[in-house]
Amino acid sequence: MESDTNPPLFRLDRENVSYQDFIALKNVTLEINQGERVGLIGPSGAGKTTLLRTLYQKVSDQSAFVHQHYALVPQLSAFHNVYIGRLDRNSTSQNLINLVYPREKVRQEILPILDSLGIEEKSFARVGELSGGEQQRVAVARAIYRQESILLADEPVSSVDPHQAGIVLELINQVAETVVMSLHAVELAIKYAERIIGLHNGEIQFDLSAEEVTPIMLKELYQKP
Repeated sequence: MESDTNPPLFRLDRENVSYQDFIALKNVTLEINQGERVGLIGPSGAGKTTLLRTLYQKVSDQSAFVHQHYALVPQLSAFHNVYIGRLDRNSTSQNLINLVYPREKVRQEILPILDSLGIEEKSFARVGELSGGEQQRVAVARAIYRQESILLADEPVSSVDPHQAGIVLELINQVAETVVMSLHAVELAIKYAERIIGLHNGEIQFDLSAEEVTPIMLKELYQKP
């Protein structure tokens, strides 16, 4: 419910998004408030990524984004890929120094994040040499390093093993005040999001608290033609 003192962070009103002849979002209306934990679920092609990108475009200056395909620089180390998350906040000279020889202050900021994600020993390994799950955690670390109150994540644990996935999602919820993430694993969405939006064919099928989502709803969502 909108209030005068705390208006929604996001408001979409009958939003439509098309790519050439393909309609990715159809007549989507929703509001997301500060402090919410929202999970987007639905079959492949449902519109989850498009919805996330649409939301990100509205708050790109105050949010961090975890890309589904990581968007890392394979020639650089995990450490430096995380550092890239704040390139825009430092001078060119500072960036050059830290890219060549990271200052201790920067090391103390980044290494604990990588450690919390279980990949500190890979900090100075080239990202191109890491496994898919390790690269995905580097992408999450970069988003966390931005220290934004809003974090949007597109399938942030799709390549991470189940045990590590829980650790990653728990950390995301701890570091960001407002979280919107698409998740392929419905059980993880139910566990780590408080609100679930079910998408199919670019349309919202339901928008409920995690406790209200039933197995029948999920079966209908994923088996719908």
